[in-house]
Amino acid sequence: MTEKPIYDCIIIGAGPGGLQAAIYLGRFNRRVLVIDRGAGRTTHARHIENYLAQKGISGTDIIRIGMEQARSFGVDVIKGEVVSVLKDKDIFTVSTATDTYAGRYIVVSTGGKENIPEIENIHKFFARTVVTCIDCDGYHFTGRKTVVIGNSIKSADLAMGMREMYSKDMTLILCTDKLPPDYKEELKDEGIRLVIGRPKRFHGADAGEAVEMEDGTMIPCEMVMSHFGFKLNDQFLSGLNLKKESDGRTYQVNRDFESSLRGLYIVGPLCGHDQVVIAAGEGAIAALDIKKQLLEM
Repeated sequence: MTEKPIYDCIIIGAGPGGLQAAIYLGRFNRRVLVIDRGAGRTTHARHIENYLAQKGISGTDIIRIGMEQARSFGVDVIKGEVVSVLKDKDIFTVSTATDTYAGRYIVVSTGGKENIPEIENIHKFFARTVVTCIDCDGYHFTGRKTVVIGNSIKSADLAMGMREMYSKDMTLILCTDKLPPDYKEELKDEGIRLVIGRPKRFHGADAGEAVEMEDGTMIPCEMVMSHFGFKLNDQFLSGLNLKKESDGRTYQVNRDFESSLRGLYIVGPLCGHDQVVIAAGEGAIAALDIKKQLLEM
């Protein structure tokens, strides 16, 4: 029976950060394994226009090309969902539902999963005229009839920011009436229409045309920002007792993106920023530090 290899680095998640780290480490002639669950948030992006020299590329294509590039440098890529990571002395054991793998270093690049509200027809328009990220897609709201749907003060802040940058025709739909009076007054002063209630369905053919509320009210729109956040894909890290930031959500990392557990690096949304280009840069930084650590072993 062939003994399983000990990888120099196991990369959990084939997002931009993980694949960038894989490409670097593969080019350093290191033995690298990428475990890919598939269908990450990057694949929702139809056109990525804020990445240098990549105007219009889809998220699906970035991941596909990145995976091909990593494989061309000898990186192993497998499908699977990681359920646990353990460390014994200097070796990590990564377990999926069907197998286990050993590695000296770990890069976690698992991102998160959108909290998509239960509104009829939302999937018809999702990632087209219903989007979730102002930094990624805010530009497409420029001069267009805009609706922001959310459930918090932060949703009101988002609507005011979008009005300043993109569109004066702004409606904020809040599913719960928890907005302080001073916020309501500020929205009124900014010319933002406030609607309290629950959206029932989206109407439109190719593009969204209106949001129907549960009471039958129709709110015309051309673009919708859904502001319900996303859940981090980090359940498999629960047994490691990693230090988190004061928000209790994201993980503490140093300047090289190494976590509080030596040898385990975290890049992408799990340590803060939620952008393709930033995650890729973080993956490169982590890979450079892992290269250095391996040379010093």
